[in-house]
Amino acid sequence: MKKSFETSFTGWAFVLAAILLWFGWVLSPHHIGEYIVASDFTKIGESVWFWIWMYRFHIFGWVTMGISMFALLSIITNRPYRTVVLPGIGMIIVGTFTLAIANAFYYNFGAWGVGKTAGLSATEIQEFIDDILFTNQYVTCFIRFGRIFSGVGFVLLGAAFLKWNLVSKWLGWFTVLFGLAAMGIILGIPDNFEIYKPLFHVKVLWLLVMGITLLTKGINLPKVVTK
Repeated sequence: MKKSFETSFTGWAFVLAAILLWFGWVLSPHHIGEYIVASDFTKIGESVWFWIWMYRFHIFGWVTMGISMFALLSIITNRPYRTVVLPGIGMIIVGTFTLAIANAFYYNFGAWGVGKTAGLSATEIQEFIDDILFTNQYVTCFIRFGRIFSGVGFVLLGAAFLKWNLVSKWLGWFTVLFGLAAMGIILGIPDNFEIYKPLFHVKVLWLLVMGITLLTKGINLPKVVTK
């Protein structure tokens, strides 16, 4: 097992991503659903700046996850790992930033909507919500496909973990099964955000486990003779 500055930096990036993502979500005083509704602005307005900062932490958690994946990629791109690792991590990164962009929509319109709807009648607020409905609908697609893209990447990355024993077998299987679950649940139940929520917590757990593994054990890079 290899331990170095590279594995330490990458491990801490994974841990920081988990902390920002999870605490940003858990400490947020209000969670917007699949579609923004009038009551969201009232609830956000009760502690708008705290809500804004928690959402910033959450979004930067996605960004930090992207950083951790790029860092991991830099460690395990030797031949022949890179044939599977590169597309796997690439898909996770694409999915991660797709989710970051989607969350930025809810962050922007949630905070902006508080001021925009202040003093408006219920009818006027509904008109505002109707105006952003088209964009909101498009963003729900970002949420779904961000998770599916990531799921594909997790399956490929987990397969590489298992084939070349880069990490513990159980962590490799955890990675594969999580990817399959993400794809299966979203493809099978495409319009139920409540069912997606457990996937977020499992992803945070995976980030934390990956970080601790890299910090305590490093990563195994066996020398494979290619023909």
